[in-house]
Formats: sequence, C-alpha cells, structure tokens
Amino acid sequence: MTKSDVIDRVAEGTGLTKLETEAVINGFLKTIVDALAESDSIELRGFGTFRVKERAPRTGRNPKTGKIVEIDVQYVPHFKMSREVRKHIDEMIKTLNKE
Repeated sequence: MTKSDVIDRVAEGTGLTKLETEAVINGFLKTIVDALAESDSIELRGFGTFRVKERAPRTGRNPKTGKIVEIDVQYVPHFKMSREVRKHIDEMIKTLNKE
C-alpha cells in the first residue's frame, strides 16, 4: 500500500476531499518526523510508540574492498506496535490463511 492508497482510503472514510486528506496526512507525518528529530517520543495509545534509538559506534567492513571502517554513532527511528494492534493483525492473518 502506498501513501496515495492511504489517502484514498482515508478520504473515502472521512468524506474529506483527497487534497484535504493529503494535507492532513502530510502534516501528521511531518509532525512525527520533526518530533523524532528533536528526540521526542510519540505515543499513540492503542496504536504504538515512535522513538529514536541510539546505535553505538562500531567497526564495519567495506564489502567491496574489505577495508575496515569505523562507523559513528547513529540515531535511528524505531516503532513499537501496541499489543492490541499486534493481536488484531495476528488474528486477521490467521483468519485469512484459514480461508
């Protein structure tokens, strides 16, 4: 599913135009990205939590040359789904697989 597909479904479900829906979704995503860039976490109860995790510096290897390379600390976004969402997905997929 693409962002365009999400916009179409949300527009159908809400009665908003696709342009209005796209503006809302873009604003929502920008808010999440901006908050993560400020090291804030975002908790959407019943859905999940977005936060930034720190990856420690490490030694890596360039696969092309085999040369050892030092990799700096990295900050990566992380999403942890809520228990309710995980349970719902598990049940839906099990139901679909039985058919």
